Amino acid sequence: MSDSAQNAWGVTGFEACTLAVHDLDEALDFYCTLLGFVRRDDIEARHAQSASVSPPSQPTMRIILQAPGADPHIAPADRQATADLMTKGVLGQRLVFATDSCAATFEYLEAAGAEVVQEPMNKPDGTRDCAFFDPSGNLLRFTQPRW
Repeated sequence: MSDSAQNAWGVTGFEACTLAVHDLDEALDFYCTLLGFVRRDDIEARHAQSASVSPPSQPTMRIILQAPGADPHIAPADRQATADLMTKGVLGQRLVFATDSCAATFEYLEAAGAEVVQEPMNKPDGTRDCAFFDPSGNLLRFTQPRW
């Protein structure tokens, strides 16, 4: 299929994703202070606070940080079940970020106290990556392109 045929229906890029977090302030500290992301928007829905962040180089891309109970369409019992699974580390979500230096990213995050999941390693496709957990147990991978 040609590029023009694949995009004939209008998708032009990626805009946002939602990431469940235990504590919004703790998540904002991690993503903004530690990772250097920019806080973009604050959202309040039914007394549940959410906020969006993004890397400075991608201001139109948003990661919406919100507690499991922030979605008004989720039943209270399901909210509690989601929170319980997050507490157990079962529901962790995954994000993959690009980095110019996997080694430097790893050293910085490890020294800052982030929980290491995987030390830098070379992958069969020529990329190099490492992984950490955010404070809510979401898996964050940092991938360096082929060199």
